[in-house]
Amino acid sequence: TLRKPISQSSMADWASKNLNMHTQGIFRRRISISNMLSWNGGSIKKPMLITSNRTIKKEACEMFKLVQSYMGDRQSRMDRNHVALVTVTKCWSMQGLRDELYIQLIRQTTDNTCYQSLAWGWELMAISLAFFSPSPKFQSYLEGYIYRHLDSDENIAQRIKELADLKNKKITKSRKKRKQNTEDEGLPISTYAKYCYRKLQKVAVTGGKKGLRKPTVEEITHARNAIVTPSLFGSSLEEIMLRQQDMYPGNKLPWVQTQLSQQVLALGGEQTEGIFRIPGDIDEVNALKLQVDQWRIPSSLSDPNIPASLLKLWYRELEEPVIPQQFYKECISNYENPDAAVAVVQLLPELNRLVLCYLIHFLQIFAQPSNVGRTKMDVNNLAMVMAPNCLRCQSDDPRVIFENTRKEMSFLRMLIVHLDTSFIKGLV
Repeated sequence: TLRKPISQSSMADWASKNLNMHTQGIFRRRISISNMLSWNGGSIKKPMLITSNRTIKKEACEMFKLVQSYMGDRQSRMDRNHVALVTVTKCWSMQGLRDELYIQLIRQTTDNTCYQSLAWGWELMAISLAFFSPSPKFQSYLEGYIYRHLDSDENIAQRIKELADLKNKKITKSRKKRKQNTEDEGLPISTYAKYCYRKLQKVAVTGGKKGLRKPTVEEITHARNAIVTPSLFGSSLEEIMLRQQDMYPGNKLPWVQTQLSQQVLALGGEQTEGIFRIPGDIDEVNALKLQVDQWRIPSSLSDPNIPASLLKLWYRELEEPVIPQQFYKECISNYENPDAAVAVVQLLPELNRLVLCYLIHFLQIFAQPSNVGRTKMDVNNLAMVMAPNCLRCQSDDPRVIFENTRKEMSFLRMLIVHLDTSFIKGLV
């Protein structure tokens, strides 16, 4: 979990130390911090954040134009998907641009009098958080900004009206006015904020998109759709089952779990050396993840390590682990007692119990001596690679984590050896 959002005064202090203060007019007067962090219809001639990197200085100014293009405040020949792709790819490839993008988005979504532009700015922030996190020093600042918008829809509408009225008084009728709109043209800002808040918490831990392949338009589209339609990865078991209700109403288990497990077996995973230990190609895993999130399993798969890696990722990214946190203590207390370990499973909520039993039944196939000879993955190895995906230690103490890791492995080993999962056969 992240720290509590820092206070407004702390943010002002942070801004005074890190913002690259801009000037205006022939006398080069410094722009105030509040104006630096308010919507700007023009271009910028230097980055928002202090940097000595020449490349970052140049790219930051170009990126501001891209942000304006995505938000509809600047004309562009590219469609919005490609504008987002260019923006995200720049920051994904160049770490020094990431905080710059987030501070630019904070600026352009502050005191913005056009609701559609405002919504698109938040949308771009949500898309960006699917690919990379801010730096640790900027994290609290961004989190605090998002946090203040979790329940702000009425305040935003009122603020837009006030700013629009103020602007109308200043602008003569002959001058062209920027479009103003206080009506809801789509999702409430709080919906974007809630999504961004959860996404920031996850990406701060996972680190965003991995691999060598650059972001794709498909990934941009997927990241945008995830704002409204939650991903099968990183959600709770209950959310996943609710999502699949229309497509697979009779299923008692998550479709993603059963499909990926069956793919591992269909591709000969139980005869593959190092299965679950040797990771699949990260770019191939990312591509499969994209397909699975659209309820598709490609027929072109050939390496069982790809679905095996994605299956581990699915377990690991669940919002709450398969074995919920309130049972953690009981698990590590009974890591040497087979009967007590099996008894813990019976106490789990029904959905968690079924999902865990399916996983254990799946691992028991690999634990058979005939398969261990080929995979070199005995019950101890299986327990070692899978325990971190089922149990999560909440302690920050390295000694506690180290000691509990051994107990977590031992607990899962007990289940693989002693849990009766015969009832799972045929269950989907």
